[in-house]
Amino acid sequence: MIQIFVTGGTFDKEYDYVTGKLFFRDSSLPKMLEVGRSTLDVNIRTLMMVDSLEIGPQDRENIANNCRRAETDQILITHGTDTMTDTAEHLAKADIRGKTIVITGAMIPYAFGSSSDGFFNLGSALAFVQSLPAGVYIVMNGRYFTWDGVQKNRATGLFEAI
Repeated sequence: MIQIFVTGGTFDKEYDYVTGKLFFRDSSLPKMLEVGRSTLDVNIRTLMMVDSLEIGPQDRENIANNCRRAETDQILITHGTDTMTDTAEHLAKADIRGKTIVITGAMIPYAFGSSSDGFFNLGSALAFVQSLPAGVYIVMNGRYFTWDGVQKNRATGLFEAI
């Protein structure tokens, strides 16, 4: 089984056509898995629904504690792209042993339809969480990166090795 923890981020944002603002309602993950015809055994648990710029040290420790307590050794976390490297670093230093933890997100909300990279990133993350050895990784743009070997290029909107 793959444990999926939802934390929010652009992945799950929706657009309010009246106010023109992005907001959170429910996670898109169940629908994405259904549309993608996934047959994987997953457990989805929402830990929070916030923009990653609002995630602080207590939130990161909450994520780490949930990873420690997870009954499986395959964990996928959906997360906002602005601070996913910070959360990855926290998890890597949190003494969580024997688990493959993959963090992914999207630059464009899934609710925006085919222009979203969320579907592709989710599929890639599900594949990588099943195939990588224990450790903490970020999966974006069809690639995986070690937690300490990646950065978000804010000019291109892509993740790249450092």
